[in-house]
Amino acid sequence: MSTKVYVKSEFDFIHSLRRRSPASLIGDDCAVLPKDAATDLLITADMLIEDIDFRLDWTKPEFLGHKALAVSLSDIAAMGGRPIWAMLSIGVPETIWKSDFVDRFYNGWFELAAECGVELVGGDLSRAPDKLVIDSIVGGEVAKGRAIRRSGTKIGDRIFVSGSLGGAAGGLKLLESGERLNAEMTTSSDLLIIKQLKPCAQLAVSNILQTLQLATSMIDLSDGLSSDLAHICSESHVGAIIQAEKVPVDDDLQRVFGTDTAFDLALHGGEDFALLFTVSPENSRDVPGACIGEITESGIDIVDGDGTRPLEPLGFQHFN
Repeated sequence: MSTKVYVKSEFDFIHSLRRRSPASLIGDDCAVLPKDAATDLLITADMLIEDIDFRLDWTKPEFLGHKALAVSLSDIAAMGGRPIWAMLSIGVPETIWKSDFVDRFYNGWFELAAECGVELVGGDLSRAPDKLVIDSIVGGEVAKGRAIRRSGTKIGDRIFVSGSLGGAAGGLKLLESGERLNAEMTTSSDLLIIKQLKPCAQLAVSNILQTLQLATSMIDLSDGLSSDLAHICSESHVGAIIQAEKVPVDDDLQRVFGTDTAFDLALHGGEDFALLFTVSPENSRDVPGACIGEITESGIDIVDGDGTRPLEPLGFQHFN
């Protein structure tokens, strides 16, 4: 008797869920819900699973607490919003519970929350059989009708990224090879590892884009430039062309891995949590970011020294 195997990606599955739910509420970094006459509510949810999203022997409890909040703050930033409250639920194995890990984890969480004006309003605590599980929900707000979605870009818009790319993926590559943080945390390798373990949500850049009403679409780079650009193009029903020489590759990444590997990680590596956004041509001056390309009618291509070729979405997927 044979067992039928269903092969699908996580994004195929999400699309199937959208067909069963109000399409306007699914497909962005946050759900956008009506709050009052002047404001919309933003809500995002993220999960971090031990040995999938992190490993305890790679990180510090304080760093993990920081990251648990930062990944959700980045979703709020991607919608042009301001984070306000959070709910945090964790499933904790007994061995971890009997140590100081949980206290230190929350110390890191609360330190970042204080910096960003976020208040913990609830959550849950449960015993887990063997792996640490973290469930983060963050709520924010944005002016009525002003959430920056993935679906708003037009042909001719310029494509920008805020910050350098590939650093977090380089840090992951180092950790997987056995490297760990030095006590001083000053080498290029250390800085890459910190970008993986203790990322920063770009709320300040998001605030500028929202205040000046510059971005026509936006997403945070959690899966990688190639994949997240594909999400914007899919939602906006457009294409894109990227200039390879314009992609801001992380300096430390190039020092550690060399030019070719560094560029590959900048294109496809995830968890930088930089913002990828589009701006109309008339507003593309003095934008807080690097212009790397342009929105086109169809297809996603990259131009480098060898000519023009398709840019395949090779970023992170949970199921592939």
